Amino acid sequence: HGAVAGSRTQPQTALERIVEVADRQGSHFAPLGVVDFNDSKDSKDSEAWRLPQVAPHGDISGLNDHILADAEVQAAIAEHGDVVKAYAIKNTDRSVGARIGGTLAKLYGDTGFKGRIALRFKGSAGQSFGAFIVDNIKLTLTGEANDYVGKGMSGGTIVIKFPQTAPIYEHSWQNVIAGNTCLYGATGGYLYCAGQAGERFAVRNSGAVAVVEGSGDHCCEYMTGGAVAVLGPVGRNFAAGMTGGLAYVLDSDTNFRANYCGEADKRLSAVTGPAAAYLRQLIERHHQATASQRALDILQNWEAYLPQFLLVVPVGEEDNQLLKASDDLLLGIS
Repeated sequence: HGAVAGSRTQPQTALERIVEVADRQGSHFAPLGVVDFNDSKDSKDSEAWRLPQVAPHGDISGLNDHILADAEVQAAIAEHGDVVKAYAIKNTDRSVGARIGGTLAKLYGDTGFKGRIALRFKGSAGQSFGAFIVDNIKLTLTGEANDYVGKGMSGGTIVIKFPQTAPIYEHSWQNVIAGNTCLYGATGGYLYCAGQAGERFAVRNSGAVAVVEGSGDHCCEYMTGGAVAVLGPVGRNFAAGMTGGLAYVLDSDTNFRANYCGEADKRLSAVTGPAAAYLRQLIERHHQATASQRALDILQNWEAYLPQFLLVVPVGEEDNQLLKASDDLLLGIS
């Protein structure tokens, strides 16, 4: 600390610094009766100031366990039945849904479960909400979520929306509702966010379909499949490394080209024909799932909004059948 640029710290100087730091720490611990750290590490008197030993990344809240222990949920899993349950959620509840997805995948594979598990949450979800869920799981969150929403999901549906009583509800698309790196490595399923997401939305997405109302930097980075519709502003470096899938962006402020990565293996086009019909279906599903006011405004003024959309098409997607998709490809939010 304070060394001249380009000079090397001498061993004696480093040693003096270590001793100085140790002395300072000693002054903090002295009131607790700790005189010598070597003596205190096994002392019973030191228990008062020791931090509890908690396994890193453990399921502190137990919400996943609580859900799986529910008799109705267990019956639905065992008998391919239907169940709807509601829970409060907080930001220490991490990876909610992942254990249910893993249980179903272990029993039936990614697509073998024929029942319907619908779980509704209120609050602020911790990291990885909806990670690794599979077909016929639907998670609806009224509140907000942290990073990694839908990480590695292969099926199912995730819906995130603000409470209708929230002051920002009417302008949800101008507010962040989910964190960074949503849909990281997702291979299927649907995500509807009635608000903006953070950076790297849909990074490495290879099959999920998503609607979000704005995003941070690097949206659709390294994306290889699926479809994303962004109904609001985006950050810089959009679609960098994207080699597959389709991305729709509402460019109302005509700033998108300044934020687009501009790589030669992709093209920008107007949204017409089957691509426009597919986009409208996506926004309709988004509104049905979230009651988004942004989606409603676009749908009610479709002829005015449609010319403001741009479509990012990688070279490898020129013949993408998704542009000619029938309505049944969009089911999953009922």
